Amino acid sequence: QVQLVESGGDSVQPGGSLTLSCAASGFTFGDYWMYWVRQAPGKELEWVSTINRNGATTYYTNSVKGRFTSSRDNAKGTLYLLMDNLRSDDTAVYYCSKDPRERFRTGWDPRFQRGQGTQVTVSS
Repeated sequence: QVQLVESGGDSVQPGGSLTLSCAASGFTFGDYWMYWVRQAPGKELEWVSTINRNGATTYYTNSVKGRFTSSRDNAKGTLYLLMDNLRSDDTAVYYCSKDPRERFRTGWDPRFQRGQGTQVTVSS
């Protein structure tokens, strides 16, 4: 069965950096587009990033462009999110999510399967 396990969340000061990981299993990782999404306290889930199957194409929400970088290692079945210059409004639980369609992008939907999440707190 599909499993997505996020890790790497921590408490950091503004301007700091973190790298999140998402270990995927139960499916052929390289056949699926993947997403990072987040949920800030009291807010709805928010799409953060999309990455295609081979990692060559990425998309980001405007608020993280130039600061976050999504990548993947298909051999290891792992998705990454490098977060630089973190701000207080990046505080959230971060999730990785899998597109339900093999090989093609559907476009992220809150109903897509995701992991248990990892907490990122940015505070001085």
